[in-house]
Amino acid sequence: MIRIGVLLLVLIGIISCKEEGKLSSLDPVIWKNRAANISSKDSLESGETYLSIYSQIYNRNEMNRHNLTAVASLRNTSSTDTIYLTKAVYFDSHGKAIRTYFDYPIYLAPMETVEIVIDEIDVEGGTGSNFIFDWQKAKSTTEPLFEGVMTSVMGQQGLSLITQGKRLK
Repeated sequence: MIRIGVLLLVLIGIISCKEEGKLSSLDPVIWKNRAANISSKDSLESGETYLSIYSQIYNRNEMNRHNLTAVASLRNTSSTDTIYLTKAVYFDSHGKAIRTYFDYPIYLAPMETVEIVIDEIDVEGGTGSNFIFDWQKAKSTTEPLFEGVMTSVMGQQGLSLITQGKRLK
């Protein structure tokens, strides 16, 4: 009976293990699969949106931080037209660019959503991380929507918060 219990604990341990150190988001190969050609002849309006993301928040005092899983949700709000995202750059609390997810046009089909996931173990952004997204759309099309969703679970306690992007230009 003890052997069965030990075996069961080992199996649970193996199943619950996750690959530490590997940061996830949409694989860069997938971004390449979304690449789009935008002609200079297209009469597209350009914009830039800022989105705050919290990969960490303060807990009790400024010395204690709690890690969060952060999702940047990129949404096409048009039910008829494709929009194009031309750049996505992630910055840390000090304004230093951490990584560029793509710097070429990708498409979002009507009503489509894609996400960038910042894993809970990725604390490089700190408490004040953010994104800048460059985009293009037809003049008559609604603007894209950028939202941040941050979550964490510790024991039976859950935490979540959201942010919305702000158009800069």
